[in-house]
Amino acid sequence: MVLSFGISVTPYAQAYRQIVEQVLAADRAGLDLVGIQDHPYQRRFLDTFALIGDLLARTQRIRIFPDVASLPMRPPAMIAKAAASLDLMSGGRFELGLGGGAFWQAVEGMGGSVRNKGEVLPALEEAITTIRQALDVGAERRVVRNEGPFYPLTYPAGPPPAHTVEIWVGAMSTGALNLIGRRADGWIPGGGISRAAEFPRLTAIIDQAAQDAGRDPRSIRRIANVGEMPAATNQAADLLLTLAADYSIDGFVFWPGDTSTDNVTRFASEVVPAVKAGL
Repeated sequence: MVLSFGISVTPYAQAYRQIVEQVLAADRAGLDLVGIQDHPYQRRFLDTFALIGDLLARTQRIRIFPDVASLPMRPPAMIAKAAASLDLMSGGRFELGLGGGAFWQAVEGMGGSVRNKGEVLPALEEAITTIRQALDVGAERRVVRNEGPFYPLTYPAGPPPAHTVEIWVGAMSTGALNLIGRRADGWIPGGGISRAAEFPRLTAIIDQAAQDAGRDPRSIRRIANVGEMPAATNQAADLLLTLAADYSIDGFVFWPGDTSTDNVTRFASEVVPAVKAGL
């Protein structure tokens, strides 16, 4: 099993300099991923996509993704445009975490698209379809067409991204898990490992949907956000090894808990090697 390891940073405007240092430390240490939550209506937050562009320009090898992009605040054609641009400029280091939406009062207050309960999932599926068309690296002069009720559009897509950008969906509902199994490249469980007890049941839904769609369930990534971990390195490594072995998690995004680089460095230099040694 090949595991990916990374960190998550909260895009507080007042902590911008510290965020840069944390991400640079993660890049130097050889971590794989940086996740950044996307809540444009949060007045204390920087814009997530602007921050991702800044961090990609400063780093050399690490991949960065929104954890997860708010679809009601960002139309799919513009998400695809930003994804392709960031991926091209970074040499293929952007992945797309995508969510159907939450905090609807805040979304409405900022002019976003408010969906009722029955619309969230079909709107998400329609968005994935159009984003995939736009990011098809193998097509020349792509015209994206969609006649669906949520995002009707016809436009010439471009530029092509540097690599096939993966779509990782953040969700927990049965309908969304079925959608992930049919259409997505990865799953980001809501609540991270705090809901690990539910993972066997939820991953089984994804696996069955993938099999029904003729897909290999093992091709779908499972990327879990990790909050607090045991202080002892061996116990932290055992926790992640258990999640990998028993719950099919193959990506771990660690939330450092503060804005220093200390916990980032410890995670990269102590916990990650211990996990790899235990595989």
